[in-house]
Amino acid sequence: MTEFSSFHDEVFPLAVSFGATGGPERRNEIVSLTSGREKRNLRFSQSRHHYDAGTGVRSLDDLHDVLAFFEARRGSLHAFRFRDPFDMKSCRPSEAPGMLDQVLGAGDGLKARFSLTKTYGSGADAYKRLIVKPVAASLRIAVAGVARLAPAFSFDDATGEVVFASGSIPAMGAQVTAGFEFHVPVRFDAERLSLSLTAFKAGQIPSIPLVEVRL
Repeated sequence: MTEFSSFHDEVFPLAVSFGATGGPERRNEIVSLTSGREKRNLRFSQSRHHYDAGTGVRSLDDLHDVLAFFEARRGSLHAFRFRDPFDMKSCRPSEAPGMLDQVLGAGDGLKARFSLTKTYGSGADAYKRLIVKPVAASLRIAVAGVARLAPAFSFDDATGEVVFASGSIPAMGAQVTAGFEFHVPVRFDAERLSLSLTAFKAGQIPSIPLVEVRL
């Protein structure tokens, strides 16, 4: 135990994150049967993202910013926000988030809380990703296609839910939609940073591994 929280509400240096590599990981168990068929089992309901921010380092100042950020997080001890350069909006990267981008559910006249999600694919095979760290200023909410503004709703950072005020609860059958930018909660996936000035000048960029965490 420490005097610090397990999550620091700080964003990893943006200039470095824009050049990072990485993406989602799935863990599936696959057993080959004697018949040649396979048995497959999904181990995780939600994918887990991994990144290497080392590829985003472009200068000694970038290295210094990462070093300072690493020390302030006490290495892998505390999680933080990371802007995924490939997937950071409720819409396509080239578009601006709109209040109709993602369907969060339908009202029943009583339900005040809706999980913030992003849907990939369509139909029965669609995957709903839980979004727990949206960019607050970018969050747009609509009920039955009509925009709702604060304080009609708020975002509960502890649960990752949109919360409607008592007088603004969606009516029965009213579709709740949202648009937003978001960050991924991650931590450093290493206990040390191996930085080399000579290697950096020669074009060899150090590895800065990051892994998504569940909050």
